Amino acid sequence: MSPAFSTIVLALAPLVSAHAVLGPEPAAVAQEHPLITPSPTLPDPVTRTVHRKRGILDDLKGDVNSVLSGLGSNVPSYVASGVPNFFQDFPVGEDVRKSLGLDDSQVSALPTSVLNVPSYGNWTNQGWNLRFRGNVYKQPNISEEKLNDLANIFLIDTSVEELPPDQANQARNLTAAIFVLQQSDENVTFNLQPAPTAGASGEQGGGGAVTPNGGSQQIRFPYETTTQGDFDAFVHIDGNGLAAGNNTSNIQRLNVYTEGSDIGNATSYLVPPTGLTIISDIDDILRITKIYQPKEGLLNSFARPFVQWENMPNIYANWSRSIPDFHFHYLTTTPEQVTRNYMDFIYKTYPGGSFDTRPLNFSDVQATLSIRKYLLNKIFETYPERKFILVADTSNSDVMKDYPRMVTDFPGQVQCIFLRNTSATDDGDRFPYDTSGFKDLDRNTYMFFKVPDDLTNLDIQNGQCLNASIPQNLTFGYQGLPFGINLGSGAASPRYGTSTLMGILMAGFAVAFMV
Repeated sequence: MSPAFSTIVLALAPLVSAHAVLGPEPAAVAQEHPLITPSPTLPDPVTRTVHRKRGILDDLKGDVNSVLSGLGSNVPSYVASGVPNFFQDFPVGEDVRKSLGLDDSQVSALPTSVLNVPSYGNWTNQGWNLRFRGNVYKQPNISEEKLNDLANIFLIDTSVEELPPDQANQARNLTAAIFVLQQSDENVTFNLQPAPTAGASGEQGGGGAVTPNGGSQQIRFPYETTTQGDFDAFVHIDGNGLAAGNNTSNIQRLNVYTEGSDIGNATSYLVPPTGLTIISDIDDILRITKIYQPKEGLLNSFARPFVQWENMPNIYANWSRSIPDFHFHYLTTTPEQVTRNYMDFIYKTYPGGSFDTRPLNFSDVQATLSIRKYLLNKIFETYPERKFILVADTSNSDVMKDYPRMVTDFPGQVQCIFLRNTSATDDGDRFPYDTSGFKDLDRNTYMFFKVPDDLTNLDIQNGQCLNASIPQNLTFGYQGLPFGINLGSGAASPRYGTSTLMGILMAGFAVAFMV
C-alpha cells in the first residue's frame, strides 16, 4: 500500500462509526454590462469612508474543517476546499515585471487603465453612500508566443496550440489579464449617470432595478490606490434627483464611468434598507465549471465559452419578473484578475446585479475559504434590515460551513438557502460534503436540489423554501462518500461492520484516484 493511500485510510478511519449507512443518494437579449476589475481592498463591512489598507488576514480565521484535509498530497486542494488551486498565487506587480523582462522605461511608456467592479450603495442618515471598488493597472504588450507559454501553465494534458482558435484566443486573453502591472498611489475620478439597462432578465432594463430620475455627478475618490493598485471604500454621493432610500423600495441603477479610461465602466446599485436580496455563487450553479475535475475545470475556466447550467437562467428571470425590487448580488471566490469573463457571462445570461470577488491578498486556499464569510458578513452588516436568499452548490466546503452560520450569526435575515447537490447530479464529483451545519436549522428554510426545475413555483418572497416533492435525505454529517455511504447523527443504523465499511471506503477512494 502506498504512503498516500495509507494516509487516505488513516484519515477516513475516524469517520467510520456506528452511524454509517449504505443508503440512497442524497438528495434574452444581451444588455450593456460592466467590466470586471482586479483586486479591490476590503474596508470595514459597514458603510464608511475610511480607507482600509491590506493586512486584514490577521482578523480572519481559516479553520477549515474538511474531511479531506488529511488525505495527503495526492488529493487536489481545490477539490477538498471547493476552490480551484489553479486560481492561487497569481503573480502581481514586480513579479509580473520581472517575469516579462520589462525595465522601468518600458513600464512608464505603457498607458494606464482602470476597471471597476459592479457594486452597491446603501442609505444612511446622511444620504446615499456608494461603494467604489476596483484596480488601476497597466497592460504589458506580450507577444502571442509568450502568451502561449504562459497560458500553457494553466492547462492539463493539452496546450494552447492544440485548442480550437476561439478557445486559444480566450486562453491568451485570460492569461494577459493575469499578467498586469498594478499601479500604486494613483488618484481616480468617476462620473455617475443614470443607467438605463443592466443584464438580461426577461424584463425591460434588466434586473430588479429602475433607472433613476437623476444622480449625475462627478466623484473624486478620496484615497490613493494601494501598493497593489486597489481602491475600495464607500463614498457619500449627492442626491441630485435620486430617490431617498427611506422613501422608496426601488433599487436605483447608476453607471459609473472612470475618467480618462474607456474601459473603466461599471453599473452599480443603490439598494434601500429593506427588501429581498439574493446572494448567488456562480461556478457549478449558474454555469458548468466542474472544479472537482481539474482538466475539465481548467478548460471550462480558461478556454471554453461559458455555458449556463441547464435552465437556471429561466429560474432567475422568473424571480426577477415576479418579485418586486429584488436585488441580485453575485459572490464568487474566483480572483478578480480572471473574472472578466464571469461578468460578461452573467450580464448576458442572468439579471444584472452587484458583484463580490476575491482580492489578491486572499491568495492561498485557507485565505480563500475565509473570504466568502468575510464578504457575506460585509453585505449582511451593510443591510441589517434586508432578507437574504443564499444559493450555491455542495462542492464548496466553505459554502457548506458559512451558509448555515449566517442563519445563527444574523438571526432573522436569512430567508432561504438553496444548494445544488453536485455529487447527486454529476458522477464526476466523487468527494463528500458536510451537512452537519444544517442540523439545528429550521428544515423549512433550506433545500438541497438536483435540477433547476426543483425551484419552480416556490414562493421565496414569502419564505417558501422547501419543495415537498424533493427528497432531502440529510444525515447531518459527511455525505456523498463512495457507494452511497453517509455519516452523521441522521444516518440509519449500519448494515455492515466497521471492517467492511473500511474496505468499501478504501476501494472507493482507490477507484476515485486511479481514474
